[in-house]
This record gives sequence, C-alpha cells and structure tokens, in this order.
Amino acid sequence: MKCLGSFSDPRAVQGAADYLRTRGIHCQLHSEDGRVVTVWVKEQDYALAEPYWREFISDPYSNKYGQASWQVGSTQNPLKYEGTQLNLFSRFIRLNWLLQSVAIVSVLIFVSFFIYDATSIFNALKFNSDKPLTWITPAFVHFGIIHLLFNLSWWLYLGNQIVLRTHFYTLAGLFISSALISNWAQFLFVDADFGGLSGVVYAQLGFCWVYSALNTDEDPILSKPIIGFMLIWMVLGFADVLFISMANWAHLFGLLSGVCVALIYTKLSDRDTL
Repeated sequence: MKCLGSFSDPRAVQGAADYLRTRGIHCQLHSEDGRVVTVWVKEQDYALAEPYWREFISDPYSNKYGQASWQVGSTQNPLKYEGTQLNLFSRFIRLNWLLQSVAIVSVLIFVSFFIYDATSIFNALKFNSDKPLTWITPAFVHFGIIHLLFNLSWWLYLGNQIVLRTHFYTLAGLFISSALISNWAQFLFVDADFGGLSGVVYAQLGFCWVYSALNTDEDPILSKPIIGFMLIWMVLGFADVLFISMANWAHLFGLLSGVCVALIYTKLSDRDTL
C-alpha cells in the first residue's frame, strides 16, 4: 500500500474514499488521532488515484462525494483509529524491515554493554578512518537509555513517514548518506569518541522539513514548533550550555544531508512526472 495523502476532516475523506470506490479503486483509511486521516491505496492504483485525490483536495466538499457515499451505500466505517491504544508491538512489526533492523541492532548493542566489556565493544564499533565499516557503526551506539529511546522514537516515526510518503529506497539512501556524512563530520571536527543515531535523526528532520515545504498539498509531517525546538536544541548544543555532551557537528551535517536528499528527491520526482 502507498500513502495517497491526508486530510483533517474524517467525514469528507470518507466521501472521497467512496468516490474512489465508484472508480474501482480500493483504499484504506487510517487515523492516529481521530482528526487527520491518511488514505492508502495499492501501489498499482496510485497513478490512477492521484488525480482524483488532487481533485478532492481542491474541492473537498463537492456534492459528488456525498453522492458517491449514497451510491456505495455502505454503512461500515472504513476509518481505522490507531491512536486509542498503544499496541507498540503490533505497530513495530508492521514497520519497514530497515526501521526494525536499525532499532533492534541499536538495542542489542546497548544491552551488550551491560553483559560484556563495554570498553571493548565501543572500541570495536567506534569511528576509525582506516575501517570503512566503522564509518557507519557509531550510529548504532548509545550511551544511555534516554539517549537510546529518544533517537529510536524519532527514527521509527520519521522513518515510517518517509517510507509512506516517498519510498523505501529514499529512507535507505538517507540513512546511509547521513550516517556517513555526520560521522565523518564529527570525527574531523572533534574526535572518534561519539555515538548515536542523532545525526541520522537530524537528517530525517531536514528531509521532512523540506519535503513538507515543497509538497504543500499534503499535511506537514512535523509542526513548526517541533522543527523549531529541534533547531534550537542543536544551537544550544553548539553554545555548550546544556548539561549533556552532544555530537553537535554530526547533528548539523546530518541536518544538511537530509535537506540535500529532500531536494534531490524532489528534483528526480519532478523529472519523472514530465
């Protein structure tokens, strides 16, 4: 299934879904909060459904959507509310395998610090310019439970949004490029004693920020206050006024790499639609 778009009026979206059904397009509706509804269609139906969706966005309260609901005549509500229960495990197993793999590896490495010699494990995974594999591995290393949970929460949420709105390969490219760039930046500007997924998370932030700014027909992935908070947090890290040590250069170059990937993705997408 592929995300067709989202809209903040559940009843109007149901009318659009009924209209799509009259055109032979099956879709599913999902909502996290009961307000914003996301519409999903099969991959093979996306190209056919997209013009109808754009038509709906331009005039969501057209009479034809109400007429379509009468024509379909279904009393079942296809909207699935996912925000009433946590269901963390069921949500996790529905995620893309890359999202799952990064989270699982990060957790296993964190747990291993308490079972085996933490220094030996860190030395094996820390950045080493002579070992290409270690250009990536610091992204999986976390030094505290808050550090781990904060990064994984953002990784899973933003990563899932990127996959749903673009493609798996977009997330894969973003992960690899941002991990390489942010890790190299932190190593060159400071040293090799760092770890964490935050460079990748800031890359996701940069991608989602630019993607939403360039695709105004879709609901923004992140609100402006959240983006502002993350940017201020990064600035405070550079100002060295926080109570924790942060990989500031990894954050900055991760953010910049995410912005660049979003611009490249948009450019390639526009070329494909010509």
